[in-house]
Amino acid sequence: MIVQEMPRDTPAVLYVCAAHRGTSAVGVERATEEGHAFAERYNLRIVDEITDMYGEPVPSKRRGWARVREMANKREIEVAIVRWPNALSPVPAHRPPELAYLKRHGVQIVYSWAPLGVLASGSAAR
Repeated sequence: MIVQEMPRDTPAVLYVCAAHRGTSAVGVERATEEGHAFAERYNLRIVDEITDMYGEPVPSKRRGWARVREMANKREIEVAIVRWPNALSPVPAHRPPELAYLKRHGVQIVYSWAPLGVLASGSAAR
């Protein structure tokens, strides 16, 4: 499904994994603002914002990402907005299992960073 084809008010979660211990919150703020602008542009309704610390390469070991998976499992969301693939995991091999998990539950990942903004999960942005 291409982002432009989503129905109005499609439920989405904004997932931000950008904070580093001991650094400023600029990255988190930028990712959050970008995610909200993206949601507005594509008629997505953000039902929750989830933030994790950056650094853990295995998404399922992060408390916030576990919440995204839970929301997908309960069918509370249809889209997960992430700034870019590294927010899911800095290790490319850890991304496909998470993309597949969400897809099995009817959820796609979309990237809010402008150069990736029209790509959906399963696309070349890996």
